[in-house]
Parts: sequence; C-alpha cells; structure tokens
Amino acid sequence: MSANSFGSRDTLRVGDESYEIFRLDAVEGVQRLPYSLKVLLENLLRTEDGANVTAEHIRAIGQWDPNAQPSQEIQFTPARVIMQDFTGVPCVVDLATMREAVNDLGGDPEKINPLAPAELVIDHSVVVDIFGRPDAFERNVEIEYERNRERYQFLRWGQTAFDEFKVVPPGTGIVHQANIEHLARVAMVRNGQVYPDTCVGTDSHTTMQNGLGILGWGVGGIEAEAAMLGQPISMLIPRVVGFKLTGSLNPGTTATDLVLTVTEMLRKHGVVGKFVEFYGEGVASVPLANRATIGNMSPEFGSTAAIFPIDEETIRYLTLTGRPEAQTRLVEAYAKEQGLWHDPAREPEYSEYLELDLGDVVPSIAGPKRPQDRIALSAAKATWRQDVQNYVTSSVDEASAESFPASDSPTPTPNGQVPHNPVPVTMADGTKTEIDHGKVVIAAITSCTNTSNPSVMIGAALLAKKAVEKGLSRKPWVKTSLAPGSKVVTDYYERSGLTPYLDKLGFNLVGYGCTTCIGNSGPLPEEISKAVQDNDLAVAAVLSGNRNFEGRINPDVKMNYLASPPLVVAYALAGSMDVDITTEPLGTGSDGEPVYLADIWPAPEEIQEVIDSAIASDMYESAYADVFAGDERWRSLPTPTGNTFEWDAESTYVRKPPYFEGMGVTPEPVTDITGARVLAKLGDSVTTDHISPAGSIKPDTPAGQYLKAHGVERRDFNSYGSRRGNHEVMIRGTFANIRLRNQIAPGTEGGYTRDFTQADNPADAPVTFIYDAAQNYAERDIPLVVLGGKEYGSGSSRDWAAKGTRLLGVRAVITESYERIHRSNLIGMGVLPLQFPEGQSADSLGLTGEETFSITGITELNEGRVPRTVKVSTDTGVEFDAVVRIDTPGEADYYRNGGILQYVLRQLIAK
Repeated sequence: MSANSFGSRDTLRVGDESYEIFRLDAVEGVQRLPYSLKVLLENLLRTEDGANVTAEHIRAIGQWDPNAQPSQEIQFTPARVIMQDFTGVPCVVDLATMREAVNDLGGDPEKINPLAPAELVIDHSVVVDIFGRPDAFERNVEIEYERNRERYQFLRWGQTAFDEFKVVPPGTGIVHQANIEHLARVAMVRNGQVYPDTCVGTDSHTTMQNGLGILGWGVGGIEAEAAMLGQPISMLIPRVVGFKLTGSLNPGTTATDLVLTVTEMLRKHGVVGKFVEFYGEGVASVPLANRATIGNMSPEFGSTAAIFPIDEETIRYLTLTGRPEAQTRLVEAYAKEQGLWHDPAREPEYSEYLELDLGDVVPSIAGPKRPQDRIALSAAKATWRQDVQNYVTSSVDEASAESFPASDSPTPTPNGQVPHNPVPVTMADGTKTEIDHGKVVIAAITSCTNTSNPSVMIGAALLAKKAVEKGLSRKPWVKTSLAPGSKVVTDYYERSGLTPYLDKLGFNLVGYGCTTCIGNSGPLPEEISKAVQDNDLAVAAVLSGNRNFEGRINPDVKMNYLASPPLVVAYALAGSMDVDITTEPLGTGSDGEPVYLADIWPAPEEIQEVIDSAIASDMYESAYADVFAGDERWRSLPTPTGNTFEWDAESTYVRKPPYFEGMGVTPEPVTDITGARVLAKLGDSVTTDHISPAGSIKPDTPAGQYLKAHGVERRDFNSYGSRRGNHEVMIRGTFANIRLRNQIAPGTEGGYTRDFTQADNPADAPVTFIYDAAQNYAERDIPLVVLGGKEYGSGSSRDWAAKGTRLLGVRAVITESYERIHRSNLIGMGVLPLQFPEGQSADSLGLTGEETFSITGITELNEGRVPRTVKVSTDTGVEFDAVVRIDTPGEADYYRNGGILQYVLRQLIAK
C-alpha cells in the first residue's frame, strides 16, 4: 500500500470497469515534466513506503531541474521483467541456487520466487548451420534441440517451479519483437490498479519497447533477478534529452537509415546515462515500427532509454497486433487522464535539445565495426577502400594492386592502393568462383531491430522479386539467411506471395531467433572459410542487425556492416563492398543488360499496397494464440519436478555456481586491496563483447579443453551463450574474445596475458591464457585488477562480463570512463569500479601493467559512507586518487554485501 502523502490515490472508470490510479497532477510541477519522468513519478507515488520511497523522492521529481547534474537517488520498481535464454538461464540458475542457500541458512526456499511477472523468450540459441535450402528451418531447429536439451529441460523445470515465470519456447520469435507484438501491456493492470507498463530486461535492446511508450531498459541478469524478487532498482533521476522530429522521410529512405542517422547524432552528442525522448510535429509521421527500431538501438548511442510518448499511432499498433479492444481503450483513457498522451503543440522542459528534419535522412549503412559509424550509401565503396587498409596486414602486391582513384578518397590512404588478393575457390556444388578482400560472404536479414518492421521487410521481399524477374541471383560465395523475429513475418510473406522470390535468392527461412546479429551466423562454407583463413582475406558481412563489433558476427569476417533488409538483399546480389551500388550495376540481367539498384528498388506505394493487403490483426492473434505452449518437441521434453533443482554433477550446461559458498547471515567487513596484480591492460571502447564469453568455443582454448576433459565431442561444443548456465565454461571464456588486445601481452589477440607468478622479473613473465594465469594468482591469494580506457563495458547488458570478471579474482577495475550497465553490474558482483583522475589515463600515469597495486580507503564503506576517492599506489612509485564509481547508497549496500544477490538473500532471511 502506498503512503499516499500527496493524496494522489483516485479511481478511473473505463467502460464498466473501475481501477485505482495515482494521479500525477497531485504533485506540483508535473505539467512541465518530460513524458519519461512522469512515468517515474507515477512509479514513486504508487510505491511510496516512507523508507525506500519517500515524499522527498516524489517531490524531487516534481521539482526536477533539467539543467542540474543527476544527484538524487530514487528507487524504481519495474512492473515486469523480460529475459532471453542466454541471459535468462543463469538468472534461473541463480534463483535455483538461492533457494538452496536460503534453505542452508535456515530460511524458507519458497520465498525465492518472482514477485513481478517474468517472461523468458528462447531466441538466442538457434544457429544458422543450414542455409539456402527449403529445409533450413526444420534442420536448424532439430540441431538446436540436440545441442540445448539440458538447458531447455532446466527452463521447463523453472516454468513449473516458480510462480509468475513463463517461457516462450524455441522457434517462436525474438524476445523484443514478441514483447512489442504481444507481451507488452502499455497499461498494466494488477491488484485492482492500472499504471504505466514499465519493464527491465536481461538484454540491452529491451529499449525496443520504448517505441510503445514503455519505460524500461536493459539491466544485468543480477539486477533482473533482484527486480523479480521485489527489489527496486536504484537510480539517479537522469538528465533528459529532448529530440525534436520534424518533416517526414523521403521516398527511398528506410527506418534503418533513420536509426543509423539518429545513432550517429546521439553518440556524437553524448547521451550515456541519460534518457532520450522524442517529441514534436514529426512524431506523428513516424510509424510505430520505426519508433521501435529507434528504441531498439538505444544502447548503440548509449542512452538509458529512447522513448516515444503514447499517441494515436500507439493505439493503432496495439489494435493491429491483436490486443483486445478493452486493453486499447484502457491505454488511451489512462494516458489521457494522466497527461501521458502526446501533445505536439506542448514542449516539455528538457536538459538538452536536438532536432532532426526527417527529410534530411539519406540511405546509409554503418561499419565496419561500430553502429555509430554511419556511412552514406553513396560513399560506401570509397569508405570501404579507406577502412580495408586497417585490416590487410600483408603488404600490397604491386602486380595485383589497383590504384586508388583520388576522387574516391576524401583523405589519402596509407599506400594509395586498393589491396587485391584474388583466390580461386571451387564450391561444394562444383561452381568455380573467386573471392578477394571486400567480398560479402554473409548477407543476413536478422534481428528484431528491423524484422519487426513490415515496411523494410516487405521492401526486401519486393526487391528480391524484382531482382529475380530481372534474372539476377546472389553471388555464390554469399551465405544468405532470413531469421525474422516472429511468425507474423513469414505469414505475411506467404499471404503476399513473396516467399518464393526470397527463397530463389537463398534467403530461405533459417529460424525465428537472433542468429547472425548475436554471432550465431554459423560456419561459412568450408571452402570459403579455408580460402579466407589461408589467405588472411578481409571479407565482409552485411546484416540488418544492431551490433557489428569486432569478432562478433563470425570469426572469419573482419568487416561488418549494418544495413536495411532491402540493402542486405542488394549486397547479396553485388557480392562485394568494393562496388558503389548507387551507380554501378548489381549484376547482369537475363537479357544481358546491367541491372542497377534503382531498377529494382520498390516504390513506397508498392510497399504500402502489400502491407494493406497482406497484414491484418488476425495474423498476430494466430501467431500468439498459444505462445507459451510450444511445439511437440518442447512439450515432450522430460521435465524435472520439485521446488529445488536436482543438479547433475556430469552436466556441462547447468551447474550450481559458487556465489553463496561460505556466506554468512551478516556480511564480512569491506577490506582494502593490497598486493594486486594486473590481469589485463586494455584500451578504449572495450565492449562487453570483448569481456563476456560469446560465439563459438575453440578446441585449443581453456573452455574447449574443459569440455574435452568432460567427454564432450568437438561437434557438440556449442556456443558460450548456450553454456551460460555453467560457470566453469564461462570463466574460461572471460576476456577471451579473439579481437581483444591485452597490452600486457603485446602482439597477441585473444584471451592472453603475462603471468607474473612465473618469473622473478616482471619483464620475463611468460604469455599464457588469462584463465590459467588467474588460477595461479588465486592459488597464491593474489588479488587482481583490470586497467581500461574510455567507454569501458559498452555494449550488451551481459551479466557474465561482470560475473566472469569477479570469478577470475578481479577485485577492482580502473578505467577512464564506463558505460552505465557494466559499471552497475560490476558492483552487483562485488567488483570495485574506479576511474582515473579527470584527464589522466593508465598511459599518462606511466602504468605498464607490470606493477603491483594497492588500493586503500575503501574501508570507509564500513562506516556507512562512500569515499569520493581512494588512494591507488604501486611498487614503482606511481600514486593517484581514483574516483569511486559507487554512485548511489543502494549500490553501496550491494558492494558491502559482496554483491546484489547476497544483499537480497540476507534481506529475505532477515524478514
């Protein structure tokens, strides 16, 4: 029950129903607030308890100063939690382990149960093993079940053991698309109350729901577990960036072009830790699917959320996607009653302002390794010619090198030539071809970012139709795939008669899941892979995803480009990045004439005509009618029973983690860190993809050796993501990304460091695997630190980036700056996040990583205070005051307890 200090409790009648609401206009100053802060305000009014949430917190939002730096901590209680299986499995593993820990400490294991609705969508496990064949989907699903049987049985147990926990089975869709098309409520009804639907998720792209007006973002699995257990999320009232939209998109530009433009603008502006909110006359012209695409990319420009308010377009989308009329009426009535309905004539107060005329957006791609590196499509060839110089390590062969035309290059390249290394390849079907630097070896229509958007998906299919009719085909070296985020997409392809054209170009359905976007692209054809590896070719992938970080998409592919689904098809036809597809032909038609992109690009009217005739609400109702039931494979899985899980000592997928071993009812005092060694010294923009285990498991790595020792055949290694429920595998893959460059071990790429326990002189320390070195340090009780640069931990909200760091023995991370989620997750695992003094870095301080470190002053936490800085000193005489990045009292409580899960467990036992 809310303390209701502001007298805001009231009743809302909609039709024959009455609901309790908490009126926002009871708080002074609410009229000027941005939409997103109004949602936070309602959350506090409803959950005011006088302790975690007080009248002072509520008043602080009403009196919000848009120009102030965030300083006021509040406790945000999300309405629900959403998960995908890679991050969801360890969540359920941890909940199962907590049940045992509660039991061991004399508590009731039934207390460990989700108190907020929690839904998990299995979408990260399907791999594109089979492609370009009519049976690709069926075969990939079969392989998926074979690989993941143990995990799926465990999740089936969780579905029966925990209340308020539901699982969407494999082969159904992608979590964020399922969320916006079905799971999202927009207005939440519970216990007689109606309130804004808010949702955190164990995937950074949870922000896709922001397009529906739902406030929420990605959190680490450990934060999500706490939220499921009724713990509020500690946060500072953020700055809010107002992004005004005017005009409308021009024909020929897509939602993808728009979002790449927005990503570039916001990353350049700087929005880390801020809310972004879209407003203005142009909002009405942005379809809901486009809004969701922008919301999805929020992690790529760094904001906590990127939200659109509720308006007529929201209601239209809810109706289209089969939501009951009573629900859509309630959403509209509640939004209007609470002042949450978008009024383009009213401009709220914002901390910062940006503006974009949608008419200025041009066709674009982004790459070759960051989503914010937008490239106008017309400049793609020239930009590739510049960028490829960074990926070709051998000197250019003068005989085969092509001079770089000056007109193509705004700035001179290192050697003024385009590298060529043509390699003849004979495909499995006998086709003889040739690959070279810049060849597109993967063209993937993937990721809910774009597959949730009928406009770009129909556009891709119509482009395929026109290409087939012209007699074009994909190049033989291109691995093509279609992996939509829900069955609705294939339904409207079938209804519109467009499926055969996609199939003809090799874009057969391969699965309903994230696939290539998360690195599940599967192996390249063996002959292509061999040619790439043997000749060190800088080949490319083009995908309609949201991430293209180094080493993420495929181990053979160095350069990765984000593009709209129609452009993915176009690049499959062109087969190379060294083609200007805006002016050069994609290929030769059956009539012997060149075919250009303009010849086959569908007009907006054509796309709209197909949308109007082929998409209806009954498709969504049918696709989601029994979404939690699953197919016969899922229903026939043997399912364990009982309120605690029976761990299989032989399992290599699901193992009981060590987080609560030796844990007492009260926490041990915080201690200073002395005699620490550096495990890794890293540069700028080290992402959670670099830190967290991801992708395939190589046989010669510590994780591969572990699986081999446990009798697992190489073909059954599966991916790190699929083995996230086994901490032994995950520790061995932490800091092991093939593109990670640890400056302690210069000249290496991957999970290597120097082990200072193996030499008296640090300069003589041998290079070894990070995991092996960490084990040696642990045996000698030597704590570890990691040194980093700017934007440390950007990327997905991967709990294992923090869990693996802690389990390797890292006690502190010292960087120039952090991305929000990873810093929070480090604290949630009991790792101390520190920052170098303003303007300083490891290099400017002369740190090599060979030093021994001491960190003193953190014991001030034992006295109930958070020190602003701590003293860092080394055996080489370097000293500096590092800024302590424990930003809120709640985070301090987590750190004192050794982590968020330990804190929650002790709180539950104390009750």
